[in-house]
Amino acid sequence: MCGIAGIIDLAGERLVPEGCIQRMARALLHRGPDEEGFLVRPGLALASRRLSIVGLADGQQPMGNEDRNVFVVFNGELFDYVERRVELRERGHRLVTHCDTEIIPHLWEDHREQMWEKLRGQFAIALWDERKRQLQLGRDRFGIAPLFWTRQGDWLLFASEIKGLLASGMVSVRADRRGIDHVFTFSAVPGPRTCFEGVQLLRPGHFLSISPGNGNGASAVVQERAFWEMNFPDQGVEEWGENPKRLVDDFEKVLLQAVEERLRADVPVGAYLSGGVDSSMIVALACHLKGPAINTYTVRVHEPELDELDAASLSARHIGAKPPIVQDFRDEDALATYPRLITAAEAPVIDTACAALLQLSGRVHSCGQKVVLTGEGADEWLVGYPWYKAAKLMGFLDLIPGVGFSNIARNAYLSVNKVPHFSDAWRQQVENSVGGPNAWIDAYGLLAISKLRFYSEPMRETLAQTNPWTELDFPVERAKRWDPLHRGVWIAARVLLAGHLLQAKGDRVAMHSSVEVRYPFLDEDVFDFLAKLHPRWRLRGFRDKHLLRLLAERWVPKSVARRHKVIFRAPLDSFHMQPEPPFIAQLLSEESLRKTGYFDLSAVARWRNDFRKMRAGSLPRLSVEMGLMAVVATQLWHHLFMGGGLADLPEWSAIQTPAAAEARPTQVGELAKT
Repeated sequence: MCGIAGIIDLAGERLVPEGCIQRMARALLHRGPDEEGFLVRPGLALASRRLSIVGLADGQQPMGNEDRNVFVVFNGELFDYVERRVELRERGHRLVTHCDTEIIPHLWEDHREQMWEKLRGQFAIALWDERKRQLQLGRDRFGIAPLFWTRQGDWLLFASEIKGLLASGMVSVRADRRGIDHVFTFSAVPGPRTCFEGVQLLRPGHFLSISPGNGNGASAVVQERAFWEMNFPDQGVEEWGENPKRLVDDFEKVLLQAVEERLRADVPVGAYLSGGVDSSMIVALACHLKGPAINTYTVRVHEPELDELDAASLSARHIGAKPPIVQDFRDEDALATYPRLITAAEAPVIDTACAALLQLSGRVHSCGQKVVLTGEGADEWLVGYPWYKAAKLMGFLDLIPGVGFSNIARNAYLSVNKVPHFSDAWRQQVENSVGGPNAWIDAYGLLAISKLRFYSEPMRETLAQTNPWTELDFPVERAKRWDPLHRGVWIAARVLLAGHLLQAKGDRVAMHSSVEVRYPFLDEDVFDFLAKLHPRWRLRGFRDKHLLRLLAERWVPKSVARRHKVIFRAPLDSFHMQPEPPFIAQLLSEESLRKTGYFDLSAVARWRNDFRKMRAGSLPRLSVEMGLMAVVATQLWHHLFMGGGLADLPEWSAIQTPAAAEARPTQVGELAKT
């Protein structure tokens, strides 16, 4: 993975403001400490910060075709580049490097916009076609590689991180309250909306086509289109899988191929190992392909019910892998790391495990490693979360149509536990926007009720007519034909995966330490194989990830293959330690809360005091803790990016240290003077 940035004049061919593209690139130094490169033309500037992994000696960017009229800056990996290079040479293309980036301009020559659907891997790409004077921006199917963009008057800017946009000096920094509301709705920012007004996240599986005006009255054209959309078979026509052994064999083959492709690199590849079935399977297959020398990394949390080191060590011994390299993570580390985490994520983050992974990626970097594999995606494709089972139970209550026993039971449970809840009308509105009942509505509801507790009156008024669920662009009509479980998979992919696991918990924390994460379960063929299957291979009775567990019994200890889901997180109580760190009190002071205006002063003060009287581990306390964490995270994000003034912490600044001395600059075309 790398960092890319750029700016284009939508009105014609004005010179890019002096120093702008260099500042944008400098803000992405952590994403690409090895090299930098620029392409500057009238009305256009592109930048790359490279983390060299494939084609170490000859993969400099921007990279062009033979005729030097198509140029690319590229963040990510195309895992089938070996096979693609052979195909391109057979069609007469001349390839002169060993890098996967080089295939992109040649594929564009052959396929134009149909190129996007042919790309396999994790990517965010900017391609400039000089003949057509057109800029293309595209992002992979599942949203592994980030790409943000904004339109500022007659200029359009893009970057791998929002920090790159802010560093340009051309983007006004304002909070988007509807983006903040997404955090309180989903614990994530799934996009295209962000917490920064006017800044969008290009949606997964989409590309942006930008044709500037010509100065003779022709207007610029900026058009976003999908090149891939998630789909499932109609309910009742899914593949049943009559022969279980053959099905497991076929799954093993496609997953093994995905791991093999993600081991392709000119640097060593390691792996995260939690001891769960997902990461253990990936490590087992990687060791089968490459031998036991692969480094594995795990986090040790100093709470027995949360720590997974014993399970990770058991998996490593059984597989024959080296013992995992351990990163300790204590209660106090969550708070100490949090300002750095919010800076990396550029959004409020509620999941404390992200802080642990931020430290773990730092450990990977300190071991001299640039690439790790991980098991993300298995829970999303194979419904590994407990709320799917809860939803199945609730579904049994609604077998009598028109009665709504599930709503009665749900509201009674929340009332008994003194947890506020939304009205039945609100729930119906949400269900209508996602094609019917969905396991994720209840899963996210535990945090969403914090809006009722903590939002200020002005915040409520601003958001009165908004519904974040409708902004997901759920394909309601198409999804009516799907099994309800598949509607849950769509939400998991669109919200949890693309909006959180691959961002604050994936790319952002890893690339903050110049580490690339690769995801075999997010291989295109793996998804396509699983998507066509009957839901019974996902959830058999109340056994989740059924097909994966059958496969895992061939490779890992049965205790690991059958282990129930442990949601990796750091202790929530770490945010409410005594004595409390000074910056928490500062962020939640009346003065700071008045400055931001997001939250009700008396509600925050009341619940900060009252939640400690609640029984530890109870649902009411968990709900309040999550809400308070969201308030702290939002206040901290505002302080870091909206000008400071809320706490004795440094805010983020576009003024960064100069590029590392060892970074080698490469330039294409005329580089603007700085």
